[in-house]
Amino acid sequence: MSLRLGDIAPDFSAETTQGLLHFHEWLGNSWGLLFSHPADFTPVCTTELGRTALLSDEFKKRNVKVIAISVDPLESHERWVPDINEVNQTVVNFPLIADGDRKIAELYDMIHPNASEKTTVRSVFIIGPDKKIKLTLTYPASTGRNFNEILRVIDSLQLTANYQVATPADWQQGEDVIVTPAVTDDQLEEKFPKGVTFVKPYLRTTPQPDK
Repeated sequence: MSLRLGDIAPDFSAETTQGLLHFHEWLGNSWGLLFSHPADFTPVCTTELGRTALLSDEFKKRNVKVIAISVDPLESHERWVPDINEVNQTVVNFPLIADGDRKIAELYDMIHPNASEKTTVRSVFIIGPDKKIKLTLTYPASTGRNFNEILRVIDSLQLTANYQVATPADWQQGEDVIVTPAVTDDQLEEKFPKGVTFVKPYLRTTPQPDK
C-alpha cells in the first residue's frame, strides 16, 4: 500500500555514507527530506545531488535534514560522491543510503514496476518533526527535480503548520496568504492584526503573518 499524507514515515536502520543510521532517531526534532535517485553514476542524479548540496544552507535555515537513497551499494556511493563534488563544485554533506536489498525502497514504494522493475523513481518525501509525511512527489527518471519548488513547499508547510492560513497558487515567501475557512470573521482582527482583504466571502487574504 502506498504511503499517504499524514501517515507516520516508516522507521528503518541503514548503512549510509555517514555510517549506520536509525532514521527516526537521526531526524530528531527536525523536518526531513528523503529523496530517491534511480542509480549512481547517472547524469541527472549527479546534478540533483549536487544541487541539494549547494542548497545546504537553505535547508539548514529551515531546520531540514536531507537524506538520499538508491538501491546501489555503499561502495558505489562512496566512489560516486567525488564526481558529484567535482561536477557541481560543492561538497555532498548529507548521507546517501545504501539499499542494495531494496527493503527501504519497497517500504516507501519507490519502485514502480511499470517504469522500472529494478531502480527507484525520483520520489520525494517531506516529513515533519512529528514524523508524519507532509508531502510526496514522484518524478520520472528522465526529469530532474526542481529544488526551488521543494524549498517553496517546505516554506508553505512550515508556515501553515503554525498559522491558520493556506498558500495560494505560485505563492512565494513574503507574499499574501489565504485565511483558512476555520477562522470566523469575528476572529480575524485578533488572529490577523495586519488586516484581511475579502476577495470573496470564502476567499480572504492577509499579509504573511510571520513577516
